[in-house]
Amino acid sequence: MRSEDTEFVGGPLDGRVLPIMVSLFNAVPKVYRVPVPAHGDEPARTLVYDRAKVYTAKGRMRWRYEYRAPEDAAARP
Repeated sequence: MRSEDTEFVGGPLDGRVLPIMVSLFNAVPKVYRVPVPAHGDEPARTLVYDRAKVYTAKGRMRWRYEYRAPEDAAARP
């Protein structure tokens, strides 16, 4: 399968660019979940990022992920 470098905005992954597998139509998944294991006194949790459209300076559409706050993560599937 093909992957595309995708930017993350907000949250702990802010500013990182990671390779994400794309579908046949070059789209990344709508929601990207990152499991974070328990460490010390902190319980295990899941970071949730939502897909968003952005346009380059040349007008080309690209995808990026925007962080969803923890209180919003429980409200949406």
